[in-house]
Amino acid sequence: MHSVTTLPPITLDNLPLETPARILAVDWSALVAEEAQRLRALGLDVGARISVSHRGVWAGRDPLAITIGRMTVALRRVHAKAMTVEAI
Repeated sequence: MHSVTTLPPITLDNLPLETPARILAVDWSALVAEEAQRLRALGLDVGARISVSHRGVWAGRDPLAITIGRMTVALRRVHAKAMTVEAI
């Protein structure tokens, strides 16, 4: 029998590159209201299917390139830390 290893829920900033995931929860209170509204408008909300396609090269590894549907969005690590995801 083949065993499938699944990752436990983690924050988006820790999701391995190119791993398909679904957003389980977003701590909107950790974000500035205008930024939260902008992220929702881009579709980054509970239930969205996403993946991390690239991480920045600087010490903080900012920004993250997040793929959502056919769109790629640059996201700061502080925003990614507010999102809990599960690999799918």
